Order: sequence, then C-alpha cells, then structure tokens
Amino acid sequence: MSRRALARLSRTARAVLIVDDDEFLARALARDFHDAGWSVAVAADCDAALAAADARPPDLAVVDLCMPGRSGLELLDELAARHPSTRTVVVTGYYSVDAAVDAMRLGALDYLTKPVRRDDVLAAFHRDVERAAPSSGPTLAEAQRRHIERVLADCGGNVSQAARMLGLARRSLQRKLRRS
Repeated sequence: MSRRALARLSRTARAVLIVDDDEFLARALARDFHDAGWSVAVAADCDAALAAADARPPDLAVVDLCMPGRSGLELLDELAARHPSTRTVVVTGYYSVDAAVDAMRLGALDYLTKPVRRDDVLAAFHRDVERAAPSSGPTLAEAQRRHIERVLADCGGNVSQAARMLGLARRSLQRKLRRS
C-alpha cells in the first residue's frame, strides 16, 4: 500500500496499537504508521497492550494471536469490551480455522498468517474504510477461501505443496478450489 493510501486511511483514524512479540514486524509497522503521522503504541503481550489501550484508546489494532502470557483472542475480547470502536486485524504464524472463526466473532476485520507483509495489514484496514455499507465481516467461507488463495499464491500455484501447508489432502483442496 502506498503512502497515499495510508494517508487516506489516516482520515478516519489517528491512533494505532501494535501487539506482537515479533519485534521486527512490530517495529516495521510502527515506523510506517509513525511516518504517516499516527500515534503509535507497541506492546509485546496482552497486559502491556491493555495498559497502552487504556492510556490512549486506539482507532486501529494489529494483534498477534500467540504471545507470552494471555493469547491474542483474550486481548481481542478485552479490547472489544473496553474500546468497542477499535478496528482490529489479527496476524499469526499458526493458522487455525477455529482461531480464525473466534477472531472474526470477536470483531477482527481480517485474519492474516505470517509471514505477513506490512502492505497486507494496511490493506485490511483500508478495505474496511472503503466499504460502503457496514458489514459483520467476512463469512467463514470467505475467510477460508482468502486464506487458501494466499497459501496457494505463496506456493506458486503448486496445489500439492499448498495442500501440505494447509494440512489437507490434495484432492480435498482441489474440491474446495472448484466449489468457489
């Protein structure tokens, strides 16, 4: 996403909370938002994130699911209760359909798997801003399809390799791809 797109996103939000124990990703995201004039808070665990959110309620949050201490799902639940207007994108290195469903039910806009590019995170927020009508978020089938497409693209279109990465039989993945 270009700086111009980030600037358009900035019209609707000004504070972002980045919660990830991956210091490199957290710093890179923080730098991009800071350079665009945002107020940025970075935390490596749930308790530090809640303290930062209470000090300055964020408009946006990027939350890792697997962190030391309490999980990102617990953080999503707490953020939704304390700061219901915060829009959240989940990033994780461990894809799970159950976790994706739980994250979406707790209000996450998107569920991205690592390695994630900064542009993917920014695009998830940007898509939310660009939506004309309010939505309850993507359905489970849409979220699953997007994830399958990302994994398949990462594998260069190799269905067998993508199936291994997704933990599916190759034929099952082929059936899923034909259905949609």
